Amino acid sequence: MIRRTGTLRSIREGVYAVVSKLKLTSKVMVAACGVLLAIAAPASADDWLPHPADATWTYSWTDSVYDTTPTSEKVTVKETKGVSFQLAWTTVDQGNDPDAPTSVGVVYLADSQSGIQNIDPGWASNAAPPGFPILCASLSQCGNSLASTWYQLIWGTRAPVLAEPLLKGTSWSTAGGAANDVSSSSDYVGTEMVTVPAFPAPVPAAKIRSEITQAGAIGDPYGSGVRTTWWVYGVGPVKSVFQHSGGTNAPVTTSVLQSTNQTPKPPPGDLDYFPLATTVKGVYRWTNARHLKKPQVESFAVDQVSNGSARISVKSVSGPIKVAAAYGFTRRLDGVTNIWGISKSASLVKMPKLGPASLPEAKRRHFRTPFDLMTYGFNPLLPAYPAQGASWTGGPSNGRDFEIYGVTGTTTITGVRKVTVPAGTFDALVVRSTLQQQGFPFGSGTRTSWFAPKRGLVKLEFRHADGSVSLVELLR
Repeated sequence: MIRRTGTLRSIREGVYAVVSKLKLTSKVMVAACGVLLAIAAPASADDWLPHPADATWTYSWTDSVYDTTPTSEKVTVKETKGVSFQLAWTTVDQGNDPDAPTSVGVVYLADSQSGIQNIDPGWASNAAPPGFPILCASLSQCGNSLASTWYQLIWGTRAPVLAEPLLKGTSWSTAGGAANDVSSSSDYVGTEMVTVPAFPAPVPAAKIRSEITQAGAIGDPYGSGVRTTWWVYGVGPVKSVFQHSGGTNAPVTTSVLQSTNQTPKPPPGDLDYFPLATTVKGVYRWTNARHLKKPQVESFAVDQVSNGSARISVKSVSGPIKVAAAYGFTRRLDGVTNIWGISKSASLVKMPKLGPASLPEAKRRHFRTPFDLMTYGFNPLLPAYPAQGASWTGGPSNGRDFEIYGVTGTTTITGVRKVTVPAGTFDALVVRSTLQQQGFPFGSGTRTSWFAPKRGLVKLEFRHADGSVSLVELLR
């Protein structure tokens, strides 16, 4: 149900279009472009909406025009199968006023690498209450309603309902409604303390603002507006305020969590140490006293973004290597991953060979750009929520990465430190990797990378096992 602003296919085609324009005469380096579309089960995919079999939530919602008396509804976990699950709600036997709307239904959800999805068949419930605006082009067989908390939450935002990982700058556009005629644009605007009856002491919550539009329905002003939702880590949504369109006295629908048996957790850090946004660009200088007598200077820019994936283009500014390259990255709950790379270059210097020995020489990688040095070895580049002490390994179990690089080793986040480079001083995340490529000392050694919020890589030092040192610094 995602309204796409681009596709990974178009990103890849753009890469080849860029490279094909180059009049260079050297080898092309290509990494396979594998795209995982199936829903997978990352280790912490459900922390923003836990759903153990005994989980319960009780909400109370009101509408300032159509339901001014609070309506209480209980939500439970009806069924779980793998990464998919069903949440059922009911207003029956919840102590509601006899004139309160009756709502009984189920919503179908799934954990995925890109967030919480509302999956087919979507939802099922009794009909919308009489007297509420008609959210379809005709009254007959209208499958739309906003008469429940979960209907309010998935309205216009089905895939995903909540995008993950949830980092500063996260935004997404989706569609919804029975006829897919409801569109929305959502932004994560930060974390703030929130108080609801379930948690009388303030708890930190992620605040999501969604601009929602429905056109063509009889009650489309009611189906349009601005919805703000607060999500608590370890609990799920705890408050929602939908300001409908329609002028000064337009309705406002509010839902708050009254009680739950789920316990709030401290939310993960939301700093983005590798932003995939078209505003990100810069210039790197790469030196190696033994192999690069003259510094190599290259510019880069994030020039295409789609659904959490991006293309970064690189081109030479000065130095002994004339290169044009592009790299594909994706951000999911399994981290920031390099999924493909392509380059074309002509070099006046001869760099030491890289392995692995299992590949013919024509298919082995080369260091031509700082991004080659940064992505070399194994994925992920960073975890979804980077934190000090996080560690991951490379080796035969890494599948595609080991086939390409033949590298074993370990990467560890050592913490956040100040680092100064020509572009400025940054509080940077320090990531250290020990890399071993059998039989190739230039492909072995210790690599330390510094990543700064909103800028990405600002410094890299690769101490190769041949005794040389590659140093990359952000110039501007």
